[in-house]
Amino acid sequence: MEIMEEKQLHWADYYAEKIIREKGDKEVYVCASGITPSGTVHIGNFREIISVELVVRALRQKGKKVRFIYSWDDYDVFRRVPSNIKNRQIMETYLRKPITSVPDPEGREESYARVYEKELEELLPLLGIEPEYIYQANMYKSSTYAGGIKKALEKRETIRKILNEHRTSPLPHDWWPLSVFCTSCQRDTTKMLNWDGEWEITYSCNSCGNRQNLDIRKTSSVKLPWRVDWPMRWDFEDVDFEPAGKDHHSEGGSFDTAKKIVTAVYEHSPPVTFQYDFLSIKGRGGKISSSTGDVVSLKDVLAIYQPQVIRYLFAGTRPNTEFAISFDLDVLKIYEDYDRCERIYFGLEKIGEKREAKEKRIYELSQIGEPPGRIPYQVPFRHLCNLVQIHVGDVEAVVEGFKGIVDDEKDYIRARARCAWNWINLYAPDEFKFLLKGEDDKPIETDDTGRKVLSLFKNEVIEKLDSCDDQSLSKVLFDTARKSGLKTGDFFKYIYQALIGKDRGPRLANFLLAAGKEKIEKALKHY
Repeated sequence: MEIMEEKQLHWADYYAEKIIREKGDKEVYVCASGITPSGTVHIGNFREIISVELVVRALRQKGKKVRFIYSWDDYDVFRRVPSNIKNRQIMETYLRKPITSVPDPEGREESYARVYEKELEELLPLLGIEPEYIYQANMYKSSTYAGGIKKALEKRETIRKILNEHRTSPLPHDWWPLSVFCTSCQRDTTKMLNWDGEWEITYSCNSCGNRQNLDIRKTSSVKLPWRVDWPMRWDFEDVDFEPAGKDHHSEGGSFDTAKKIVTAVYEHSPPVTFQYDFLSIKGRGGKISSSTGDVVSLKDVLAIYQPQVIRYLFAGTRPNTEFAISFDLDVLKIYEDYDRCERIYFGLEKIGEKREAKEKRIYELSQIGEPPGRIPYQVPFRHLCNLVQIHVGDVEAVVEGFKGIVDDEKDYIRARARCAWNWINLYAPDEFKFLLKGEDDKPIETDDTGRKVLSLFKNEVIEKLDSCDDQSLSKVLFDTARKSGLKTGDFFKYIYQALIGKDRGPRLANFLLAAGKEKIEKALKHY
């Protein structure tokens, strides 16, 4: 990534300025993103989407009109059946057909492609992302790109020369920059035989033997190959900005050749861009890929992280930096970092002036819309993890435990509590989990020392729960431990065993106050 000017607070602002500077003062700027819905749209794909949205937001905050387009490349070929798909043998019969011609294996949507399109389209608004969707199958089937296709045919040799610059084996002289889906079997196992110099092409199918003439102004069966399709669309949509992954940005990669083709063939300047790095999942190496089916989706991440926190992860990381999405104990720290950023934004925590300005900008870009007028009611994620376990997943009971808060604060806590409960059940290590015993649970077997400890605890601590805060209760606990004659750790061990059946647990004073006198008395009823 290029070195940013000191005055720029955030990389999104830097690229917004760069777009304006390089593309001039335009009435509308076009920012683009897109993907082939060949399988689950994973969190790595989301990095491009939100990277574009952050730049779009920065442009709009500068008073510019922006068209944010997202292309579903759903006229691409169905090349491989992901490992997580049902009815694999049946699905394999659709290989080499357009993915819009492949049925939904569950029978719910109109096509295989639509399953993944719809899922993402329903999730993105939750994160404040609402692009204009373009469905490439519709564009090609309606012959909208006929003019762009003809131009590619006219400049066939120019395109072949550009592509050959980066190939170990050159494209043959009978190569054409056009793919044809056979009108008989729908597969792309075809060979283009001739072009009449105007609008008619001739092809033959290697799968079914069909041979046919097609008018590219009227047919729904032709498509430009990816390396030509991309620059053609840059010209067609007048794209000003589009980032790409480092695989596309490598020397001789698709972005490299697309820049040359859009200039030489379509006489259009390439968009402003940057390279974004890959994402990984904490504890699992390698690049994630939709086509394998073994992925973490945006839906999976939303189950654990609130939308603002997801945005914070990406807004707070430069696109060319590789980072991991964590589902382990790092989740606790990520929530703590977000809450700290929020406190800095509202002036409740002070840091250096330069860092403060940067944190405030990250917080602004992390919000679904405009930042709230006052700081949300902050409940640490770690504390919520304890509360939802105390209430065995009853989120409403957790929310009602917070007195004197308004409805929007309840909604915020409710959303975070759901994420906490999901994390506990799906990813939290066993040592972090607990179940508070109830009055009907069988008591643990304990020795004379344990019985004395529990009796002392009931007499000295439980009676004071309603009148203590965290600090004063901690003092009571340590004073009681001294009275028992045991080391503090040994004293606490008996308490934890009686309450949750473990030697250790959440910080005891916080835990007791969160559970409340009634629940603690029921847990210790039989002692």
